[in-house]
Amino acid sequence: MSNYEVLQEHLGYRFNNPQLLQQALTHSSYVNEIDYVEAEDNEKLEFLGDALLGFVISDLLYRNYPHFREGDLAKLKSYVVSEPFLAELAKELALGECLLLGKGEKASGGREKSSLLANSFEALVAAIYLDGGVEKAREFICNRFNGKIQKLVEEHQILDHKSLLQEHTQMVFNCVPVYHLISKSGPDHDKTFEVQLSIHDKIYSIGRGKSKKEAEQMAAKQTLMKLNVENNHLTVPPKAEKEVTPEKETPELKEICPP
Repeated sequence: MSNYEVLQEHLGYRFNNPQLLQQALTHSSYVNEIDYVEAEDNEKLEFLGDALLGFVISDLLYRNYPHFREGDLAKLKSYVVSEPFLAELAKELALGECLLLGKGEKASGGREKSSLLANSFEALVAAIYLDGGVEKAREFICNRFNGKIQKLVEEHQILDHKSLLQEHTQMVFNCVPVYHLISKSGPDHDKTFEVQLSIHDKIYSIGRGKSKKEAEQMAAKQTLMKLNVENNHLTVPPKAEKEVTPEKETPELKEICPP
């Protein structure tokens, strides 16, 4: 069984036009190296998939978490459509093994790069949409995201430590944290970054990660722990008791992703 056959089994979707699946998994470096004029990479599909993901996830959050404030919905959406999150979803599907890469990109560890994996996941969403329509794309997105979002909310795992720390330091210290990159090491495809965090010139922590952003988040997380600040920043108000009043009949809205 080919990689594409195995992938379609994992997707729970079989393509009517396999060329769309192949395009979704074709990196520009591969197209640049082959002598085939009509070959297309996945960049336009990535553009379309990004928009589709944004719409479906926004709709899912709006319907399933009606008591979240707008700011919390925005933070939750930003987290689940971020590059690291999408890259993990791509790894679950083993998309890296199916990517068509140029020799240089392959040699530099392209199959493990978060950016390539996240982009291929977005392209895959678009390919499903173009092949099977919006409902099939919506079904795929909901199947992949709904349970993970529920777990994030229930276990308070929305880890935007930087935002929470900044809110805290502005309120308590009347300033914002300062992040300083102190080192980066390792080969280009597997670098490790170290970031130093200070408040009022006092060093509180040093965070490490595979990107500068990840290292900053780790430094902020460590500082929050030192300051005994609770990590959960999703402020979900309790349901308000509504007075029962006669209402006009309205068309029933179809739930896109029932909780």
